[in-house]
Amino acid sequence: MTAPTPPPSHHGPSRDYDPWTSPPPGAAASGGPGDTGGPGPGGETGGLRRSGAETGGVEVRREVRDAVPVAVAVAVAGVALGLLWLWLAPRIPLVSDGTAVYLRDSEGEETVGADGTFVLLALGVGALTGAAVFLARRRGGIGTVIGLALGAVLGSVLAWRLGVQLGPEQDVVARAGEVGRGEVFDAPLELKAKGALLAWPFAALLVHLGLTALFGPRDPGPEPFPHPGWGPPPGSGAPGKE
Repeated sequence: MTAPTPPPSHHGPSRDYDPWTSPPPGAAASGGPGDTGGPGPGGETGGLRRSGAETGGVEVRREVRDAVPVAVAVAVAGVALGLLWLWLAPRIPLVSDGTAVYLRDSEGEETVGADGTFVLLALGVGALTGAAVFLARRRGGIGTVIGLALGAVLGSVLAWRLGVQLGPEQDVVARAGEVGRGEVFDAPLELKAKGALLAWPFAALLVHLGLTALFGPRDPGPEPFPHPGWGPPPGSGAPGKE
């Protein structure tokens, strides 16, 4: 007689089981670790993303609040630069013979003196505004730097247009007709080199950066990470002591 064959065990894995196959579509909704809406790691990651986005939005709003008043205050200083330029820029004398207008001194350097005066004044005002912004906002920040640069550019444009508008008459022909033949009058105030408008923001940012590097607050250095194997073994005294 032969021994009876034992029945197959149903506790082991089936032959048709493949551990590399994807789970059924409904398995993702069971609240497993991969479910981003549940308490698993996916849900925690989604919460961290939302928290990071909210923190980033708060930082952006704070930087904008820092940039706007700085830009406005610096741009208003363009009025002073425009008045100084109008007062100190050399005048270009013109003369009319009744049919055309000529330079009274064709070899004079007044034609480039207006640009040079604007650049020198802009560099000085830029250094002052850069130092003033650093003293007012010593903690610095991206918003402060952006506001300083934007305000300096706007102030340069404001100073240029203000000096031109308050300067001598822009219509040379009409002015020549008013003064008469053979009379000397001043040419309009012009800024021929438009690159001079960048002198103010360049000086302001340079001074602000230098003062921040020298006297600005320092970030605390990272603390050393304690390694479990460092130092004397537990229960022993300090090295070199009995």
